[in-house]
Amino acid sequence: MPETLYQINTDRNVPWNTLPILPIHEGLYRTTEIYERLGEAKAALARLQGRSVVIPNQGLLINSISLQEAKASSAIENIFTTDDELYRAYSEKNTGATGASKEVLRAREALWTGYHYLQEQAAFSEQYFIKVFQEVKQTKDEIRPDFANSTIKQSGDGPNAGQVVYTPPKGIGVIKGKLENLIEFLNNDELYKIDHLLKMAIGHFQFEAIHPFRDGNGRTGRIFNIHYLTKKGLLDLPILFLSRYIMDNKDEYYSGLMGVSQRGDWKTWLLYMLRAVEVTSTITYQKINDIVSSKEAILEHIKKEAGKIRKPEDLVEMIFTQPFTKVKHLQEAKIYSETTARDYLNKLSDMQVLEKKTIEGHHYYLNHELYKILSE
Repeated sequence: MPETLYQINTDRNVPWNTLPILPIHEGLYRTTEIYERLGEAKAALARLQGRSVVIPNQGLLINSISLQEAKASSAIENIFTTDDELYRAYSEKNTGATGASKEVLRAREALWTGYHYLQEQAAFSEQYFIKVFQEVKQTKDEIRPDFANSTIKQSGDGPNAGQVVYTPPKGIGVIKGKLENLIEFLNNDELYKIDHLLKMAIGHFQFEAIHPFRDGNGRTGRIFNIHYLTKKGLLDLPILFLSRYIMDNKDEYYSGLMGVSQRGDWKTWLLYMLRAVEVTSTITYQKINDIVSSKEAILEHIKKEAGKIRKPEDLVEMIFTQPFTKVKHLQEAKIYSETTARDYLNKLSDMQVLEKKTIEGHHYYLNHELYKILSE
């Protein structure tokens, strides 16, 4: 790939204030290999979108898939929590969250904060990125100030651990200028006529290269990926499990970012991101099918075996909204009274549809089928 098509970062120890503005040269992405991969990614994403829109209760996807996306995105930053801890914390509406679980729930809230912001606003903006970042980090901090030094160092314990691999632009004026250019690139589809999936991949690199915040840029950038797809109408809801692929192929993710900045290798980066969309669209599609199939089987079983349970459809919808259900969830949804809710959940436990768990004095009802599907 001719280096003249993209001015690389010649010294990774010096702030890359000459980070090229967008768009990139069309010769960097108009290749047969990239367009073949683009077609495969678009087909997989369209299939996911087509499946998701026919689900009557979008809460099945909103709560479960988005929570797993937040978990995977946080794990990329070495923030790990178990499914049990995460689902319990979520079932308590964040009040019981601590440590890593709390970080993951923040990422999930940021996913929805940005989504609703873009529903109300006409386009991406600097404020959009700030709002998502502030939700992720639970801070009032904004764009990195002039005095803030920021470097990306090699992680791990290998021979190169601790070495600087990248230094982002420095100076609030420079950062804001690069961010404004990115925002114009994302919003103006008349001037920048590039396929939306390619735009997402290019925009993600550019955001990470600008690195506008002191911390939380990775999670903010990955949340942006999904928001871009929903804003451009490729998905109705932010349900793509995109961070799953990045987590499973983390070394390729970081080497892809460095490949662009150090060698101008946009081809490898774009192929990686398109593959991520294709694979995770297929995974998410399969999970949706598995959830719907399991829900229908359990509903049929309850109608057949459980006798006179009132509103069985509503009950099953609720136990598939999240893996851990509590009596208060059914009360708050105005489905049953406290006594009826407890009786019905206990009955489902007796039928082995749910498992009743007592943890730290609190009673939870675990949906093993949903738990298994989300954990695979």
